[in-house]
Amino acid sequence: MALRIQNNIASLTANRNLSRTTTNLSTSLERLSSGFRVNRAADDAAGLSISQKFRAQIASLKSASRNASEAGSVLQVAEGGMEQIHNMLTRLKELSTQSASSNSDGSRAEIDAEAQKLVSEIDRIATSTNYNNVSLLNGYGVRSSDTDAEATISNLYDFNVDSAATGSYEFGYAAASDTLTLTFGSVSETAVLTTNSTITFGTIGVSFKISGGATIDTVGAALATMNGSGGNDFGVSGTAAQFQIGDRNDADKKLGFTISSVTKTALAINTLSLTTQSGSQTALSTIDTAIASVNTARGAIGANMNRLSYASANLQTAVENLTSSESVIRDVDMAMEMSEFTKNQILQQAGVSMLAQANSLPQAVLSLLG
Repeated sequence: MALRIQNNIASLTANRNLSRTTTNLSTSLERLSSGFRVNRAADDAAGLSISQKFRAQIASLKSASRNASEAGSVLQVAEGGMEQIHNMLTRLKELSTQSASSNSDGSRAEIDAEAQKLVSEIDRIATSTNYNNVSLLNGYGVRSSDTDAEATISNLYDFNVDSAATGSYEFGYAAASDTLTLTFGSVSETAVLTTNSTITFGTIGVSFKISGGATIDTVGAALATMNGSGGNDFGVSGTAAQFQIGDRNDADKKLGFTISSVTKTALAINTLSLTTQSGSQTALSTIDTAIASVNTARGAIGANMNRLSYASANLQTAVENLTSSESVIRDVDMAMEMSEFTKNQILQQAGVSMLAQANSLPQAVLSLLG
């Protein structure tokens, strides 16, 4: 073996191996102390990317699970209020049956007084039952928007009337896809039409009087309520309250529901009167309808509660499975890593010893220079 003093190749080799062992030992220490196999992108770039996607999905599903729990709480509060309303409707049914009997003439005032108190309490519960300051039993969940109705008057003519007379005139207006023509016979004295006045359409016909000597240049008509075959019904459109129970913006990841209004007006018991036998008999049918409405609303609440329970269970299972998958990618196997740490500790100690031996080799040259 050649002896050289300018370069100690054995020392360089021992130092390189010792540096690698020290790096591996530091990595094992980091993994054991953090519990993660992947602590930075350099450890496993692909694994880190997949792990981060899993983490985002898990966080979203946990939030969706909380949303489902909140929706369930909303329904539980609403169902509790409806249960009390149902109990009071049952009592109203009992009172109506008692008052409908002919032998209750002397006590109907007292019976009606209790009934009115029950109606008031039903309305109070319906309007005051709330979750997080949001009322639940007065039509919860419907977000309505304004609906505008517009009519345009057309085919207007200028004419003069010198004196009151009897005749036949035709006026018309066009509105969207349909038209309406009104034919007037004798001018009555029901209303007086002057310049820029308002015509009110009644149920059957329109009666008005044109003042003698008046010149009608422009007729601006405001349409009031129209009843009969020519009338139109207008309403409002709305969407149900929605709870996000998934991690994507898909229709099947949302739960929408409404809770029917059970106020005294919605149940049609606001005019309930048990002061007469006939009124009490009518009340029996009214209360039956109200009970049926409450039962239907409670049935819908129960169905949604059952759906939410299954949705919550599914979310919990999804979180569990995704967490397990993410753990396989990112978490460290402590037993295996501890074995690796022990091996690197031994290699480090051996490396230090061998480096010392390699550094002492050039000293053998001194014996030749003796």
